Amino acid sequence: MLKEAAPTVTRAAVLLDTQTAANVAFLRAAETASTSLGITVTSAGVQDAAEIASAFETFAAPNSGLLVMPHFVTVSNRVLIGELAIRHRMPTVAAFRFMAASGLLVSYGVDVVDLFRRAAGYVDRILRGAKPAELPVQEPIKYELVVNLKTAKAIGLTVPATLLARADGVIE
Repeated sequence: MLKEAAPTVTRAAVLLDTQTAANVAFLRAAETASTSLGITVTSAGVQDAAEIASAFETFAAPNSGLLVMPHFVTVSNRVLIGELAIRHRMPTVAAFRFMAASGLLVSYGVDVVDLFRRAAGYVDRILRGAKPAELPVQEPIKYELVVNLKTAKAIGLTVPATLLARADGVIE
């Protein structure tokens, strides 16, 4: 997504909690994909707002972008991340719609509202006596792509029409 949204990106920092296995797995996937995309990927482990700000100072440079991994630290600091991304003119990609709504350029990930709706069926089954351990695991089935054109304009980026055409939501 980052390379498609900002084709000139040649280096990307991955903002993550290094103690979270899923974040590390996402980092490894980004590293694997980066070779074929011509992007150098660097990890930026963060635990608080100060480390997030420091990561921007360290990694902000022309043709740089940022991948924001889903974690309490990044989600709770999403407004700060959005502000810093605009200040440093760094295109950013995250996993949730509300991250794009907070000023990040693109979000692509599960539709959280759909997950909550589907969870209601599980709660109903449990309240009717089903044993949670016997219920099948449900994986997400609905994903959404959101592009923030206000952010694109603020960082001087023209989002490709092909990406906008695929977007489930556009913030103008």
